[in-house]
Amino acid sequence: MSDTASESDVLLTVDRGIATVTLNRPRAINALTHEMVRSIDAALVEWETDASVRAVLITGNGERGLCAGGDIVAIHDDAKAKAGENWPTGSATARFWRDEYIMNSRISRYTKPIVAIMDGAVMGGGVGISAHASERIVTEKSKIAMPEVGIGFVPDVGGTYLLARTPGEIGTHLALTTARMTAGDAIAAGFADTYIPTESLADFVEALHTGTVDTALSLASPAPESALIGQRSWIDEAYPGEDASAIVERLRALGHDDAVAAADAIESKSPTSVAVTLRSLRRAAAASSLDEVLDDEYRVSIACLDSPDLVEGIRAQVVDKDRQPTWSPTRLQDVSPADVDRFFAPLGDAELGLASKGPSS
Repeated sequence: MSDTASESDVLLTVDRGIATVTLNRPRAINALTHEMVRSIDAALVEWETDASVRAVLITGNGERGLCAGGDIVAIHDDAKAKAGENWPTGSATARFWRDEYIMNSRISRYTKPIVAIMDGAVMGGGVGISAHASERIVTEKSKIAMPEVGIGFVPDVGGTYLLARTPGEIGTHLALTTARMTAGDAIAAGFADTYIPTESLADFVEALHTGTVDTALSLASPAPESALIGQRSWIDEAYPGEDASAIVERLRALGHDDAVAAADAIESKSPTSVAVTLRSLRRAAAASSLDEVLDDEYRVSIACLDSPDLVEGIRAQVVDKDRQPTWSPTRLQDVSPADVDRFFAPLGDAELGLASKGPSS
């Protein structure tokens, strides 16, 4: 099999009927590069018609997590440079997102079982490569989040589709505050299916190789309780509607510690990203398919690439690490409906177009 990513970045193997994708950048918590995405997607295309492959396993090397997302430093550098023709749709980052979203779509519609082990940190692009799989495994170490508004971005990789389909307004709370889900939270919110303690993962993987997926899943343990679902009453009260400023006001009016902390968290994020994310979630809730949402997310991502908050957010959180971003504008009240509208503007010939054509083979 050809592999356009170096072996140190992603390992692609087939053993006893199980094709395995092993993300292998442990120092970067297996953050995805464009080369990794292209390699993985090509392998998925090949394995789907390979009669010797009966299921696919997605896992990551290292103790820290499956995948912390995309290579945001590369995205920062690209967005800062604004170089090349047809900016931003012709940029390296736009090409990365296009191929990544095609891979996300392929995972969701795959005709063979895909089992994803969501151990440790699973964030952003890590959610995209795992939470659309047919069998999603979490452990006591799982920490799952869509933290994009904290870097001036908006949840993508089909994340708004998943967030919009959580019970009540749980997904809105998760998206606007960047709160992390535990294993129990992820199962209750529909981001995962099965709980297997880390000490049982090796046995689970071996059972997957020697028997059926269902037999391997019999090693599952009862899911832990979800503290997040236990907070639904105040979350559902605070988060309805399409006005992020009103959500913050309701959270503060509730007065208790969790609600006030949520309001503080939202107000520390990019105001533009918060407002656009809220619109994205409401549009995703009305969408008829993941592919339709991915098309929408691609438009938003391209607009984010040309927005000052993305460069500033990544600078503050990852490059300089001063944790002191200067957002533009600085307040939610100063983000107008027209400001939000431009993030959803059609891209013409540069549209992703998954809803109309599906992932290429």
